[in-house]
Amino acid sequence: MAGGQERILRRRIKSIQSTKKITKAMELIAASQIVRAQGRIVAARPYEEGMARIVLEAATGDPVAAGNLLGTPEKIEKVAVLSVVADRGLCGGYNTSVFRATERHLSAATADNIEYRLFTVGKKAQGYFRFRRQPVEQSFIGMSERPTFEDARAVAAAVLTPFVNGEVDQVMIVSTRFLSAGSQSVDVKQLLPLVDPRQGSDPVTEHGDGASAAGSARSDDGDDRSGYTEFEPDAAELLETLVPRAAETAIFAALLEASASELTARQRAMAAATDNAEELVKKYSRIMNRARQDTITTEIMEIVSGAEALRAGADEDEGGLVIEARV
Repeated sequence: MAGGQERILRRRIKSIQSTKKITKAMELIAASQIVRAQGRIVAARPYEEGMARIVLEAATGDPVAAGNLLGTPEKIEKVAVLSVVADRGLCGGYNTSVFRATERHLSAATADNIEYRLFTVGKKAQGYFRFRRQPVEQSFIGMSERPTFEDARAVAAAVLTPFVNGEVDQVMIVSTRFLSAGSQSVDVKQLLPLVDPRQGSDPVTEHGDGASAAGSARSDDGDDRSGYTEFEPDAAELLETLVPRAAETAIFAALLEASASELTARQRAMAAATDNAEELVKKYSRIMNRARQDTITTEIMEIVSGAEALRAGADEDEGGLVIEARV
């Protein structure tokens, strides 16, 4: 029995060591990709800030035209929700956190008698919402780890169409915001209409750069730039072109931050899995050594018992009489 248990433990230790190699490799791969993902976020930030500044100037030039494209709707009856998760698992609670935030938002919309249309990014969302019988209007896969601007443009086209056609009053996005390598948070924010930077924090830029008065803006070096802006074509026509581009930029920024958050979560999860594998190897090694010691002890006891039986048999004659030994 002990020998069979030792063989089972030896196979289990070998299997855990193989799993440990896989989790360690996945940890190193994710760690190497985090730096590149952070670099893409930093590289895209100037474009986001510039787009937000231009949209604000155009909206300031024609507040009437910007009425339906900027700010918060007074009455919301229909809303589109975009949920951004990963294509793969093995990244801890990254996907679960976004799913919970999405379901809370959908439940709140249902409680307020608001109709919703759900769009998703990431293969994991398909199975999750299908299992919960949650209808998904359109799903996008294959873009969570290395999103491109073309991917963001495809997603934006899907969510922009019902908004432009007046089928929904608001477009919300649920994604993970990358604050630092050790801190990420799930955000539920308004994508369309664009949030006015003058009303609270800017949803597009992290630093919230924006103008505080008509025709004024603040540059990156802190200098105020004031003056009169002329638009060609007019501001209303310009807004019709800028708002979709701004939405694409916001979605692209959300995809980049979600990608970096996914890689960070996977790196932490695989590091924890590697540590757990090491602990299991130590635990089963102790159990196997103890079983081996029990086996050796049992064999020694059998040898000693056999030797005692042979010694006792040597003191008997062939007829079974005991021969007394004389000193």
